[in-house]
Amino acid sequence: MNLCDEFTIRALLERHGFHFSKSMGQNFLIDPEIPARIAASSEADEHCGVLEIGPGIGPLTAELAQRAGKVVSVELDRSLLPILAETMAAHPNVEIVPGDVMRLDLSALIAEKFQGLRPIVCANLPYNITTPVLTKFVETPAIETVTVLIQKEVAQRLAAPQGSADGGAFSLYLQYYMETSCLFDVPREKFLPSPKVTSAVLRCVRREKPAVEVADEAFFFKVIKGAFLLRRKTLVNSLSSALPGMEKAGIADAIAACGLPPAVRGEALTLADFAALSDALAKVQKS
Repeated sequence: MNLCDEFTIRALLERHGFHFSKSMGQNFLIDPEIPARIAASSEADEHCGVLEIGPGIGPLTAELAQRAGKVVSVELDRSLLPILAETMAAHPNVEIVPGDVMRLDLSALIAEKFQGLRPIVCANLPYNITTPVLTKFVETPAIETVTVLIQKEVAQRLAAPQGSADGGAFSLYLQYYMETSCLFDVPREKFLPSPKVTSAVLRCVRREKPAVEVADEAFFFKVIKGAFLLRRKTLVNSLSSALPGMEKAGIADAIAACGLPPAVRGEALTLADFAALSDALAKVQKS
């Protein structure tokens, strides 16, 4: 069964009485080269256990099953379960887990399902859960790599060079733990139904250790978030709003101590800059 053939897809969905859900961000791939390319980009092999989120009718799942030791696909929409039972029948190394990925204990799931296998993630993610689900992947240390198809603008932002205007607080959070790269675009006409935006494949590889050393990780991320709180304002003004207990003069002194210009904005800082700044601000707090 060609799971990327539009006629086959429509017949399959009609036979099962399936209707697309906008709220779940369901867009199925209709070009077989795309799931094959995504699966290849994941570098899955027989030693890998692949966690997939939102398999849909399973075109990417099938590609992953041909490469990986095991594929566990988490599907929220129960109306897709009988369809997946049909389309994945030829792949004994695929297990469909009904449920909401945001409610699952991924560490426990991986320990149970992927014994002896290297855990990775590969998925065509619904756009509306990109940030929270990527956060959950980061917070699951067992996951070594993440290869996901997401909105192009988001992928570009998450892979943006540190200190560029294209990045943001979440970009820096992700890059603190992962090395990120934007691999290739997927045009909107490659989906059924066609989304309003272009998509792209983002690949994240977990670092052996975080990108920079920080004394207080929680405060470090508080400073990063604060730097982007008032994005169009200077760093000193944005941080003075984010750190209400700290005098603006003290914040300005900390910025100067790091060798940064007085009118610098948060978007111009790298992770190394924020590491130095969070240490300098911590000293100001103690003084």
